[in-house]
Amino acid sequence: MKIAELRELNNDELKLRLAALKKELFDLRMQQTEGKLSQPHKVRLARREVAQVLTVLEQKGRPAAAGAKP
Repeated sequence: MKIAELRELNNDELKLRLAALKKELFDLRMQQTEGKLSQPHKVRLARREVAQVLTVLEQKGRPAAAGAKP
């Protein structure tokens, strides 16, 4: 999912997406430790998307005046 698409979601949808991504990341790590992970790049992609969702949540949590230049 692109960052622009993430910014369109509301906080509840972002939190649901974050929970799903964390579960996916956990499952990928379990597969990796068992030696059954056929696409190791998916771990990196999942970590990146978790970071993007957390960033968007943080940006939405800030007050609007904090981003304005003096």
